[in-house]
Amino acid sequence: MPVEVASKRRKVKRPDAVVIDVTSRGPEPWVRFSPFCPHGGVPVPLSPGVTSESVEGLWQALKVFESAGVDPAKLAVTSMKGLKRTVRRFGRVRGHRAGLTGEHLLDYRTARREIYLPAYRWVLDHRVRAEVEQLHELAQSSDVVLLDYTTNGDVEDASTPLSHAALLADHLRRLTAPAS
Repeated sequence: MPVEVASKRRKVKRPDAVVIDVTSRGPEPWVRFSPFCPHGGVPVPLSPGVTSESVEGLWQALKVFESAGVDPAKLAVTSMKGLKRTVRRFGRVRGHRAGLTGEHLLDYRTARREIYLPAYRWVLDHRVRAEVEQLHELAQSSDVVLLDYTTNGDVEDASTPLSHAALLADHLRRLTAPAS
């Protein structure tokens, strides 16, 4: 009953497993695990009283570039399009603002720990509980492979984007781990 993460870009050779696409292009209900999915009411870490439609929206809103600061408009995006802010357009990323009106910038790893992880965990706990339970039950009887565009589950590995599927797999493993 293991839960694994695999790249959506590669053919998964696991006929014994249930393969589930949890990307923004995945089917219902699994697409709801995508950080791009607009759940609404997602608290923006380090910003009391401020919410976002999606995890990706708040992540992009707090990103600061050489030629652009925070972009609060990203918090209100209710589609899964038009969220990304890129270095091609705005120059090098300087960091993520420590809150919408925060005084300082967080480096990439710290931003992952203080912004992305709390926001994604909040969605798992408050917006996709039924889907988490479905996956948990499925993983009790079958091997499950979660598809994502990246497979990096190490918050400290800044060389590649963090995989939300890896975070989900870790969350599911914790649900089945014996209490200590």
